[in-house]
Amino acid sequence: MKTSSLRGGIYLSGLIGLLVSVFAAAEFYTASLRSVCSINQFFSCATVDQSGKTTTFGVQDYLWGVGGFVVLLLVAGIAESRPRDVLPAYLLVAFSTGAVALSGYFIYVQLAEIHALCVVCATAELLGGIVWVASIALAGRTAQRARNDRAGRPKPSADAGRTG
Repeated sequence: MKTSSLRGGIYLSGLIGLLVSVFAAAEFYTASLRSVCSINQFFSCATVDQSGKTTTFGVQDYLWGVGGFVVLLLVAGIAESRPRDVLPAYLLVAFSTGAVALSGYFIYVQLAEIHALCVVCATAELLGGIVWVASIALAGRTAQRARNDRAGRPKPSADAGRTG
C-alpha cells in the first residue's frame, strides 16, 4: 500500500472517528439521540450511557474519544509534514496504541460489566483500530525511507521490478 493511501486512511478514519465521538457526546446529553443506536437490549447506547460506568480516570468516555481523535489527527499532520523523520511516525503509533488499549478497556466494561454494547462507541473504537494499523504500516514505511536516505540509496520508482 502506498504511503499516501496509508495517510489518507489515517485521516479519513480519524475524521470519521472524531465525528462519531462528537455524536456519542451529543447522545450522552440528549436522550432522544440514544434511540438511534438502541437496537435491542444488548445493542443499546441508552443502556451503556445510563449505566454509571462511562467515566475513566474521572473523564467521561466520549471525551476520551473526542480528545483522542483530535490528538491522533494533529500527530498525523505533524508526521505528514516531516515524512522522512521517524519520530512523529513513532509518536503516532504510540498515541494510537494507547487509544486502542483504552478502547479495549471500554469494550471490556461494556461487555463484562454493563452487558450491553454501544454501537456508536464500538464504531469509534473500530475506527481507532484502523488508525492504529495504518500508523504501524506508516511508521514502517517511514523508517525504511530513513534507512534508505542514510545509506544513500535512491527512492524506489513505481516501475521497479517491472520487465518490459
